[in-house]
Amino acid sequence: MNRSEKFWDKMANDYDREEKKDELTYIKIIEKTKKYLKISDIVLDYGCRTGLISNEIADNVKVIHAIDASSKMIEIAKRKADGRKIENIDYSQSTIFDEKYKRGSFDVILVFYILHLLEDTPKVMKRMNELLKPEGLIISTTPCMGEKTFLSILLSLVSKIGLIPNIRSFKISELEDSIANGNFEIVETECLNQSGQQYFIAAKKILIT
Repeated sequence: MNRSEKFWDKMANDYDREEKKDELTYIKIIEKTKKYLKISDIVLDYGCRTGLISNEIADNVKVIHAIDASSKMIEIAKRKADGRKIENIDYSQSTIFDEKYKRGSFDVILVFYILHLLEDTPKVMKRMNELLKPEGLIISTTPCMGEKTFLSILLSLVSKIGLIPNIRSFKISELEDSIANGNFEIVETECLNQSGQQYFIAAKKILIT
């Protein structure tokens, strides 16, 4: 078990309570995401945590494959889905590089609060592009702490001493460039929370001829 997985396992039991302090942002994310979904969609929720978003959009799609590196997060997500009798979500502890996920398998990939935690952003962007069907979508929300210099420095220091996972302090322009460089066309960008600089982005896979 790596350091990041241990961190999120430790966070799992308190995760929902902490996230509900920002409940209005989650409501916005869910509302905006639903606008891009179709009932025929096969969705990958990459970094699903405790299923806060997957459970809310399950009625809007055909099936969701929801994955997270933390087994504790997955246990909680499954329990919540079972309690609501949601049957079209497959929760599993896995990574986006799991070989069971084949090229062109998904209509939509959700990446909420994970792009700033990646060790190799270009590699993951390439993998997401491969997994999406033609003109498939990635939908994300990412805190861009690079817009706040002091906080960016503080997070870097705390990460270096091992208290939290490695965090990349994006500026919004850098985040958009990372997505565009992965052969995606951005179709919407909106800051959902000014204090946290949390940016919602929807982007479409570019067809390369």
